Amino acid sequence: MTTQSRADRRALIALFAAVPLVLTACSTAEPEPPPGGAPSPADDGPPSTEGTEVAAVTPRLVLSYDGGIEVLDATTLEVVGDLPAEGFLRLNAAGDGRHALVSTAEGFQVLDAGSWAVPHGDHSHYYTADPVLTDITYPAQTPGHVVAHDGKVALFDDGTGTATVLDATEVATGPEESVLREYTAPSAHHGVAVALADGTLVVTVGTEEARSGIGVLDVEDNEIAASDQCPGVHGAEAAAEDAVVTGCEDGALIYHEGQIEHAASPDTYGRVGNQAASSDSPIVLGDYKSDAGAELERPMTVSLIDTRTAEITLVGLPSSYSFRSLARGDDGEALVLGTDGAIHVIDPEAGQLERSIPVIDAWEEPEEWQQPRPTIAVADGTAYVSDPEAQAIYAVDLASGEVWNETELTVVPNELITVSGDAEAVSEEDDHAHEEHEHEEHGHDD
Repeated sequence: MTTQSRADRRALIALFAAVPLVLTACSTAEPEPPPGGAPSPADDGPPSTEGTEVAAVTPRLVLSYDGGIEVLDATTLEVVGDLPAEGFLRLNAAGDGRHALVSTAEGFQVLDAGSWAVPHGDHSHYYTADPVLTDITYPAQTPGHVVAHDGKVALFDDGTGTATVLDATEVATGPEESVLREYTAPSAHHGVAVALADGTLVVTVGTEEARSGIGVLDVEDNEIAASDQCPGVHGAEAAAEDAVVTGCEDGALIYHEGQIEHAASPDTYGRVGNQAASSDSPIVLGDYKSDAGAELERPMTVSLIDTRTAEITLVGLPSSYSFRSLARGDDGEALVLGTDGAIHVIDPEAGQLERSIPVIDAWEEPEEWQQPRPTIAVADGTAYVSDPEAQAIYAVDLASGEVWNETELTVVPNELITVSGDAEAVSEEDDHAHEEHEHEEHGHDD
């Protein structure tokens, strides 16, 4: 998409997103479904009467703060919902373009961001409504990683070692309708699972004391591949052609078409913990830490993990970054939000830093990983950058480098994700960064 077409789209959205449309002959009145329920797409019937029909897709931002969650219109950056909630809240894309999964003390609670699309023959109808924290929660003793991929979303409970795989299109209906399978690892650990289109499940292997590798299970939970050559295994992200990458203290493991390969770090200790993948690139962006003794290492190097060759290329940056600094652009470009306040754009094929886009003031990563820090999230050619110090959000056009919108907040933003509001989101949710969620008991440094 060109810069001009993005600008035209923004103008269209800004002008019409909040304007109700009169339903034409292609829709007729019908009883309103329950609040928060998912509309049922139908090519030969009315698209939906829930919410307000709008002229175009309306992406939204979801951010957490101490005391709740705010939902913003991604174009105007206006707050469209403020949802009080207690505790330290973590945000995860649910994989359907409408909902998010909020990690709470009870488990994974479903948040309806209030923007969605309903396919209707050769076109879609778009709707908005007030965001709401629904009463649907997927119970977990210690909710951990969430990975959305191939129309499925895998939840991992660190407290029990249980991986629960949901149908992303049914995530708002609750466990009875949405759960496709459950698997409990032999030992509880800080882990992750990825569900693939062919029914296989990639899961980490470990205990509370140590994590060593991954296992790959068929639909009947039979192990079809495994590797224990991944000390400190952490993080997973589906990449191009169903390759799954998991970080290790000496590189990464790559699972692809039934085989597991080890991509070795250039250093004896070269830890990859967080990754960001793109469906448009076979190369996964990862962080990179090389000081095994550091209490909090502030690295100035990132890793590029090539799933085709199982090779790791390191790229130096002008500044350090944090575990919420990694993202991918629409064309697969690797993005790193540096502590110098700039978005550093890397060509993953060339393995080179192409340019840097100044956005915010310089900042320093806090010592406690739960503390707010600048965060990047990307949708439709725009990088959204939060600045807790300034209590602000910035929208940056990645093609031009222009900050085309910004807003001040009344809260201090912590986590930040995008919700596309698009009917195609179920197949495109893999373009998000997979963050490191660890606690001190796991010997973690973020």
